[in-house]
Amino acid sequence: MNYLASFGLQILVMVALAPLVNGIIKKVKAFSQKRKGPPLLQLYYDLWKLFKKDTVVSETTSWIFRITPYIVAGAVVLAALLVPVNLNLPSFHFAGDVILVIYLLGMARFFMVLSGLDSGSTFGGMGSSREVMISVLLEPSLLISMFTIGLIAGSTSVYSMMISSAGTGFLLFQPVYLLLFLAVFIILIAETSRIPVDDPATHLELTMVHEAMILEYSGKHLALMEWAACIKQLIFITLLANIFLPLESFLAFASPNSTLMSSLLLYLAKVIFIAVLVAVTEISTVKLRLFSVPNLAALSFILAFLGFFQYLLVGR
Repeated sequence: MNYLASFGLQILVMVALAPLVNGIIKKVKAFSQKRKGPPLLQLYYDLWKLFKKDTVVSETTSWIFRITPYIVAGAVVLAALLVPVNLNLPSFHFAGDVILVIYLLGMARFFMVLSGLDSGSTFGGMGSSREVMISVLLEPSLLISMFTIGLIAGSTSVYSMMISSAGTGFLLFQPVYLLLFLAVFIILIAETSRIPVDDPATHLELTMVHEAMILEYSGKHLALMEWAACIKQLIFITLLANIFLPLESFLAFASPNSTLMSSLLLYLAKVIFIAVLVAVTEISTVKLRLFSVPNLAALSFILAFLGFFQYLLVGR
């Protein structure tokens, strides 16, 4: 498979699979409550319906509000191109690409915050301020986690991290990887606006963060923002799945004789497993008060720093 087809398939998998993760999480939560819940493909139907609707834009907004959905979607899709779904489908990789992924997601967040303020609504400003606070608290944990894995792999390329992990064995038996996995999992929960940090299924003034920033969007603009949020969630899940759960080393899917379909099925199984973990976390916890979120961010930072410290003392 040539590189152009490989990159196209990489983007297709990330973009097409992203809404399914939300469907899996909702199904697991509904099953725990003895409900049927929405169909697995419900978000696909919702996005299709939104794309067919017209957009309504307030007269008080500027060009920032109108261009933000396209910048957010473009930045998130570009970040998805830098995170390989498996070793048989390499994406763009170079030294420092994980840093570029973090910066692209940060740029998308920056414009979302600006659009929330630009709408002129109280909800938008409230959600923007909360989003900035949460991101400032969590970014040090994410950087320390990625840099520690980069030290182990000898590179800050996501592809190199995956190769290093695939040749190490079952990583969660090693303290450094277990600590970093827990730290990044907390970051996944917070960055994707999940319980206990935020509740994506509510529009209550006292709880919403992400929903408050996109409350003024409608039609195609809202569809792009929702789809970008799903892709961002899948990016973090892919990092967890391919760096901390390198099952290819056991099943020999990463060997030259492995098939692309088998490796993609393994990737899908790992994504489903982590999506179920996210759902179980939401079921087992309650929404935290806003002033309790720094405590959760501190826990993530402590876990990431302990992983870094453990690697410095004990080594690989």
